[in-house]
Amino acid sequence: MALSVIGLWASGTVLIIFYTLNQQLPLCPTGTWYGIHLDCGQVLNSPYSKVFGVPLEMLAIFYFAVNLALVYLIAFASDHVSRLSLQVLFGWRFIGVAIVPYLVFVELFLLRAICVYCTIMHVAILLDFAVVSYLLFFGKNALWGADEDDGLEAEPAGAAHPQLPQ
Repeated sequence: MALSVIGLWASGTVLIIFYTLNQQLPLCPTGTWYGIHLDCGQVLNSPYSKVFGVPLEMLAIFYFAVNLALVYLIAFASDHVSRLSLQVLFGWRFIGVAIVPYLVFVELFLLRAICVYCTIMHVAILLDFAVVSYLLFFGKNALWGADEDDGLEAEPAGAAHPQLPQ
């Protein structure tokens, strides 16, 4: 949830300050680092910064808002809805992870410029995907206990547990 909030903050900041108020972004250094320019303006003013006239940050806001809605369902919905939401969240975040390499390629090799806010969003998307992948494939029991179809049988109430030898 925290990573989605960070991504939402970064995308909202760019959308409001850069696109709406037409001002330079705070905390966006300029300079050159190993031949790559640190310049949010160069990245955000490029033809790659919009899809069909829509700023990528608007799409990022939608992406992170859907993340938060799905995380809410995982946390507070019934077990069935939570499980389904986790699977949908994995697919949703997979879409984000699939797009990040292209965006990084555009920044590094086509524009030769990096936007700090874009990088924050990229890192949030990648870390989000890693966390959801872990929970989906390795941490299900931590979220819901043992699955019904995992072959484990529930013991009847009051069943005696044998003591292990000391």
